[in-house]
Amino acid sequence: MIEPPVKQLATAQNYAALAFHLPDGSIANHVMWVDATDEHILINTEVHRMKYRSIAADPKVTVTIWDAQSPYLYAEVRGKVTAEVRGPEARAHIDALSQRYQGKDYQGDIQSERVILQITPDRQRGSY
Repeated sequence: MIEPPVKQLATAQNYAALAFHLPDGSIANHVMWVDATDEHILINTEVHRMKYRSIAADPKVTVTIWDAQSPYLYAEVRGKVTAEVRGPEARAHIDALSQRYQGKDYQGDIQSERVILQITPDRQRGSY
């Protein structure tokens, strides 16, 4: 279950840093749009991207979300990608995220297939 203050941060117009392991063992960190359900943190990406391929090989991730108005208010979620959603639902989700963050449907080129990564938390902490 996502703790209520974590979900509140993840479903507002706040950004997140997604940390994951690359194939050589080093750690990458990408600033991302973020979302949440009662059970999962959600990250939307495309299947051709290195982050997706890396996470498919090692599903352990950390997501840090900070309040856009007060960055010292944050949540860190450590967990694993335990499921993914593709197809029309993932495409609609990136439009919904774009509406939240930019006020319009997603304008970027989609080079492969959109996918929602569902992250199940092992640990949640923060300053909220």
